[in-house]
Amino acid sequence: MNIILADYNRTNLLPFTFMRPVAAIRCGILTIAEKWEKLSNQPCSFLTETYLSSKFALKVSSENIVANGAVLINEKLFSEIMTLEKGQALVKGDLVIAVMTSAGNIKNFGQLDYDETIETDLEVDVLNYPWDIFKLNDKAISDDFSLLTQNRKSASADDSNTLINASQIFIEESAKVQCAVINASAGPVYIGPHAEVMEGALIRGPFALCEHATLKMGAKVYGATTIGPHCKVGGEVSNSVIFGYSNKAHDGFLGNSVVAEWCNLGADTNNSNLKNNYGIVKCYNYGKKDYISTGLQFCGLMMADHSKAAINTMFNTGTVVGVAANVFGGGFPPKYIPSFAWGGFNDEQFQLDKAIELAREVYKRRNLAFDKTEESILNHVNGLELILPSE
Repeated sequence: MNIILADYNRTNLLPFTFMRPVAAIRCGILTIAEKWEKLSNQPCSFLTETYLSSKFALKVSSENIVANGAVLINEKLFSEIMTLEKGQALVKGDLVIAVMTSAGNIKNFGQLDYDETIETDLEVDVLNYPWDIFKLNDKAISDDFSLLTQNRKSASADDSNTLINASQIFIEESAKVQCAVINASAGPVYIGPHAEVMEGALIRGPFALCEHATLKMGAKVYGATTIGPHCKVGGEVSNSVIFGYSNKAHDGFLGNSVVAEWCNLGADTNNSNLKNNYGIVKCYNYGKKDYISTGLQFCGLMMADHSKAAINTMFNTGTVVGVAANVFGGGFPPKYIPSFAWGGFNDEQFQLDKAIELAREVYKRRNLAFDKTEESILNHVNGLELILPSE
């Protein structure tokens, strides 16, 4: 069965959907697309914005499952979706989860035609806003842990480590873990292929360290936290998701936050995740072009791809940073920093050619090429915030 993952809540999930489809967001150990591919044992394609389609292509067959890309798919929900017949949709109240349809009916997810709805009794988790990524990360890690470790045996941990509730700790064979304290009492801990936990690290689950990622010496991590592929992370981290290829390599606090790919937080960068009056945090919303309530008392930093923060940067509660922003300067930066900002305190812009040059250098450090496809996407995002619709 051909599976197409369609964008849903795209504008509300900005800035994390500037550079990717909704289903390419990481929540738990895996991205939503990787969850689908693991469950279905086949690659999936994407129904997304035209400017992203060269990297995230659409493949259409005679029969297709078109799925809501913002839904955190799990084994039970996947099984129900796979029972759909042509013209049927699986729903949860007003939320459409997936539609079984023909090739001629592939269009915007909100405009798909179907003849019959089937209501699921299962709990359905969906990403509506950026902060849902860390808010739902606890359950997502547990679901992905079960999916990835089912009928498998963890590698043996080095005797130099202290493990608590070891049955909920899974270490891939190629991972390296030495002189760490890992407590899985509150949730599972997954250490991915070729990942490294350096000596002195303190970990409380739920926690995921994805492939080729490094947790540095003396790091302190509280659940539910995900450190994505090829990241380097140190200092103190709590209930945060780092998508991949990003660095927070030094001391400093990151809490109740989401950091996308190719970001760097300079030494002693900190974010506030709690207001002084213990009130509900507001965050900038791109659709409203205004601040909206998160409904959360704890909410930290939302940083999009290719953005950087200088040493000793202080981010206030609920700060939103767009794509390729270079944040530096004294005091607290604004709570909304647009894409391609230079400094973050005024209207000065990070020039596109310089941003592309920097991206090439950063990719080169990971033995990757910042190719014409990546350049085209970044070029399209440049200035895109100025034409986003208002509701």
